[in-house]
Amino acid sequence: MNILGYLQKIGRALMVPVAVLPAAAILMGIGYWIDPNGWGGGSPVAAFLIKAGAAIIDSMPVLFAVGVAYGMSKDKDGSAALAGLVGFLVVTTLLSPGAVAQIKGIPLDQVPAAFAKISNQFVGILCGVIAAELYNRFSSVELHKALAFFSGRRLVPIVTSVVMIVVSFILMAVWPVIYGGLVSFGESIVSMGSTGAGIYAFFNRLLIPVGLHHALNSVFWFDVAGINDIPNFLGGQSSIDAGKAVVGTTGMYQAGFFPIMMFGLPGAALAIYHCAKKEQKEKVASIMIAAAFAAFFTGVTEPLEFSFMFVAPVLYVIHALLTGISVFIAASMHWIAGFGFSAGLVDMVLSSRNPLATHWYMLLAQGLVFFGLYYVIFRAVIVKFNLKTPGREDDEAVPVQAQTTDRTELARQYLEVLGGQDNLVTIDACITRLRLTLKDRSIVDERKLKALGAAGVVKLGEQNLQVILGPLAEIIAGEMKALR
Repeated sequence: MNILGYLQKIGRALMVPVAVLPAAAILMGIGYWIDPNGWGGGSPVAAFLIKAGAAIIDSMPVLFAVGVAYGMSKDKDGSAALAGLVGFLVVTTLLSPGAVAQIKGIPLDQVPAAFAKISNQFVGILCGVIAAELYNRFSSVELHKALAFFSGRRLVPIVTSVVMIVVSFILMAVWPVIYGGLVSFGESIVSMGSTGAGIYAFFNRLLIPVGLHHALNSVFWFDVAGINDIPNFLGGQSSIDAGKAVVGTTGMYQAGFFPIMMFGLPGAALAIYHCAKKEQKEKVASIMIAAAFAAFFTGVTEPLEFSFMFVAPVLYVIHALLTGISVFIAASMHWIAGFGFSAGLVDMVLSSRNPLATHWYMLLAQGLVFFGLYYVIFRAVIVKFNLKTPGREDDEAVPVQAQTTDRTELARQYLEVLGGQDNLVTIDACITRLRLTLKDRSIVDERKLKALGAAGVVKLGEQNLQVILGPLAEIIAGEMKALR
């Protein structure tokens, strides 16, 4: 598997722990709605909900270790998840400031500051990846009869604990350098203020096609480089009291996405519909309405973005630029709202009573402006350059909704178009994408995939293929595995 394909494997595994964030957002959002300023001091119910949500947010590093180990294991076994947990505990214990001081024989106050941040998502992901690889290698090993009890899956956590001791000593040397680089990168963006926020948002969108935007997000949204924008925002009053958050600033790497997800992309969808050929409008409307609603309500934008990302890449670059501008404007004007999952209506409502949400309603006004900008710019560019957006193809089949509601039958149809069971090496899914490894990718008929309902197809390396299905992706992946 090439490097890009391997990174994609990590990317889809990351969706396992990331999928937990909506639960934290809902719990904490309702808590803030009940008691926005008292951190539950004026309401036991609010305190209960906020603390419950914080339990998830504060445990993201270990969730990343467990989730990635599970997601990358060859058969999604719980032993891999246990190995990820064991690995994380070994590393974070050996590299805690107290342990480092003892091992190196130096005073505690001379321990590099990097080790105070060793419990972070980056280390969690690293431990998860190593644990998964060890599981895939050793889960079938049979030991001598005298040690037979420790054979197979039981062997993996033991091997992981030993390997992680070596990893810990390597990290003792390189982690301060890695951490310093991440902090410098983050500080270079932070020092640019609103402009830096806009630059971040621009690259956030550009990385969507290869699914590597999560790596960039971890620097700004979590505690990899000390920014920790999402947890600090969700912390509300407690973050303010602890000096972790500043009203009008915390949330600046999130707020400007709301006008894009809720309004801008639906405006693009309307432009694509109006530019479609007359005979294709009905089919295109079914796609655009569903995709636009998903973007507006939940902030899930991939089904819509992939409808024009590759057929009209100039539109996608324009989209990335407009996203950067939107985030820059929101940060400059201190119009702040935050999210736990994505920048849709649900997160907007839940964050509106968070004490760190300032002038959040102005994001709605900004969104209306961006709806108009997206519509006018997209329509003008499509017509001017005769771009082959959905409904304007010469011979290609326009993506349509699946003709059957039977998920098993639909999965069987996808298997057939993908070359049959023998052509599939691995089947996996994230929130919106089938992520596949194929023996022979050349036999896949992309037009038939789109006819079945796929919003787009992404080719990575020689064998890896992503099929954009929207919320059905995980269901179809499960059915495809059941049919094998």
